[in-house]
Amino acid sequence: MRKIAVMYSGSSQHWRTYKTSEFAQYIDQLIPARQLEEENLEAFDVLIIPSQTHTGLLDRNIQKIHDFANTGKVVVTFGPQHRDWLPMHNWEFRPTNFWWWLEPNADSGLRLLGTAHDLFTNYITLEDATWHQHGVYWPNEGCEVLVATDDGGAVLYIDRVNTNGVWVNTTLDPDFHFGSYFMPATERFLRGFLPWLKNGQL
Repeated sequence: MRKIAVMYSGSSQHWRTYKTSEFAQYIDQLIPARQLEEENLEAFDVLIIPSQTHTGLLDRNIQKIHDFANTGKVVVTFGPQHRDWLPMHNWEFRPTNFWWWLEPNADSGLRLLGTAHDLFTNYITLEDATWHQHGVYWPNEGCEVLVATDDGGAVLYIDRVNTNGVWVNTTLDPDFHFGSYFMPATERFLRGFLPWLKNGQL
């Protein structure tokens, strides 16, 4: 069972998601972003960087996050993390279509590539990871793309090749939407993703 810490920069959405909801049971500690630089992270196996984390506080902690990963630990980034701090992510912005599901013959544009991956065989479905996208990553060779757009852009991927650790990067932002009390798919996503992060096969 992995010990999970969350970098917390003061958002009410993140407070609800990680501290006061049903999902708090999976989180071992919320670490205030202003204290992360001085925090000893040796006891933790996973560090979550929430979507819409305060960029100034994030910038102050980038080296700390990379150092954590390079000890063989897991970093999870909810997105989009479009600044140039993720390893070899090659972010591409795309306009968000919030209402694609109202279109005739609606198609989210998402495709499940990781059909045999533990996350999708035992914890969530593609539908649980489907609401909207803010862009895509184009990770380099060797990364494992689990969910992609129909033209191959990565929406959820695992990077074991660019550092000594494991990065689980996604442009999805379930913590923001669940914490804002809307987007039912995000609740289903977190109900599978966080138990997988705690106990599943990475």
